[in-house]
Amino acid sequence: MSKTASKNLIDFLSEIPFFSELSKESLKLLYANSSEETFIKSETIIEKGDIGDSMYAILDGAVMVHEKGHIYDTLKTGDCFGEYALIDKETRSASITALEKTTVLKLDRPHFLELMTTDSGFAQGVLAVLIKRHRELDLIQANLAASKKEIEIANSKMSGLINGAMDAIIMFNSDFRIILTNPSANKLFENDDVSQRNVLFFFDEDSADLIESLVKSGLKDEKKSINKYLPNVVKVIGSNNGETLNEGTLSKYGSDEETFYTLILRNIEERLIAEDKIKLLTKQTKYLEEEIKELTSSYGIIAEHKTMKKVLNLIQQVAKTDATVLIHGETGTGKELVARAIHQESNRNDKPLIRINCGAIPANLIESELFGHEKGAFTGATASRKGRFLLADKGTIFLDEIGEMPLELQPKLLRIIQEGEFDPVGSSETIKVDVRIIAATHRNLLEFSKEGKFREDLYYRLNVFPIGVPALRDRGNDICLIAQEMVKHFSKKLNKPIVELSGDDKNLLSSYKWPGNVRELQNLIERAVIVSQNGKINWQAIIPNDSNIEIVPDKNTSETKILTSKELIELEKENILKALKQTKWRISGKYGAAELLQLPSTTLASRIKALGIERPI
Repeated sequence: MSKTASKNLIDFLSEIPFFSELSKESLKLLYANSSEETFIKSETIIEKGDIGDSMYAILDGAVMVHEKGHIYDTLKTGDCFGEYALIDKETRSASITALEKTTVLKLDRPHFLELMTTDSGFAQGVLAVLIKRHRELDLIQANLAASKKEIEIANSKMSGLINGAMDAIIMFNSDFRIILTNPSANKLFENDDVSQRNVLFFFDEDSADLIESLVKSGLKDEKKSINKYLPNVVKVIGSNNGETLNEGTLSKYGSDEETFYTLILRNIEERLIAEDKIKLLTKQTKYLEEEIKELTSSYGIIAEHKTMKKVLNLIQQVAKTDATVLIHGETGTGKELVARAIHQESNRNDKPLIRINCGAIPANLIESELFGHEKGAFTGATASRKGRFLLADKGTIFLDEIGEMPLELQPKLLRIIQEGEFDPVGSSETIKVDVRIIAATHRNLLEFSKEGKFREDLYYRLNVFPIGVPALRDRGNDICLIAQEMVKHFSKKLNKPIVELSGDDKNLLSSYKWPGNVRELQNLIERAVIVSQNGKINWQAIIPNDSNIEIVPDKNTSETKILTSKELIELEKENILKALKQTKWRISGKYGAAELLQLPSTTLASRIKALGIERPI
């Protein structure tokens, strides 16, 4: 080796604190008895637990000080390790592994001890370093002893404050090494011995990057003490792989020479659970607000006719009980109003009335809608969902069009009626609920059960207390009373003059058969008020009659008249319109217009488009 290289290495050795008091001559002797060794990346230099016999100084490269997978420190060119192995035979306290190709200067204990024996200058230099360290320690101990009482009092106050805190408190230095934690932090980290460990190792990657960036870029630039809220929730991963979500603050303190940071974390798992409950309640509240809005925009039950008074009497009888009620009647007769009245008069009226139309929800979704589902229960289930039965707990659920419920779901409904429990889709957890069930249908469920379209045992469970709602045409003067009430309502809503019904108007209303019942009456009267002029309504133009709902061909000409192509198209259009009106514009599926016309639904859809048929608004 050249003299220049040797001189540089001797100068390098003089910078090592352990040899800082040695003379140049002693350092030359030390260097002469040393050797250079090179280690490739990931090669172990020192194994924890081995007996130490050498000291190493890094000439080039970098190493990590670690224990298994936990890294304590990283050392680079100019750093040294293992110096106490020169004067004792203790085992290595940690492992050292090369992070890259690394060259070290190795100093063995035998050569060191030989120099201590043979070279008095060398021995004096080493002893001078040890004496200096001892004096520094004596000075520190003297200073500590002088203020022991004050330190104990301050420490007691600080310990009480930190250890008694429910939040996790972690103090670390500018190298992210933990210097202090409280019991809450140890519990969060699932580790009681985290001192000098890198605090970032206890966070997931995103959270660690956030804290590191705050320290290195944001906080490190500040000269004064600061207190900063973490902008995002951070995830802590404990030593036992327990994961928790936390919010917190990051503070900086210390001097220009040395800076420390305090991280205070608060576990927000319980708060998130509470927020989920709030979301559920908010959803329930929103649902109820919609129900209230719908309720307050209705007209109540107007009942002067004996058939409807009988219905009101039945409502009074059953309302205070928890009996299951089956409401039956034609479409549009007001079965939902009856259900609302039962709930309003019941002991559950301070709890929600949850409504679901079993015929309006696709068969593949109704189970999830009724009973809820877990995340991942089926394709598209990206989050857990509470079902309507859970929303209705302690309240009432109204199952409209119960006759349309798929057969495969009916046993689940039967289980709720009998046992008061169900399993959400994709879950093995059984949920108990206390729900009063009111069902409604326009079908003959007994006949349905005999045809195998509805479970007979479910029918009898639902039909504990049947209520039949009469058709509007069978309610006598109720038609006119309801009509007048609706006229007032829509006149106010549309800012139109209120029209009083005349005797002729009432006769026209009473003579019509109202196949759509109250719902048809409501739609017709809203239209009538819209088109009214100067407080007058032409009811003859509004109320349907035989001439505008059905085309009756002339018997004398129907057999001999030849229709033109235009007349055939018009006849086809009228025929399709009649089918659409009868099925309430339902094209496909059971009881749709396509089935009525005995056409494929795709063919019917094409004809509707070709003929320019549009559903009236």
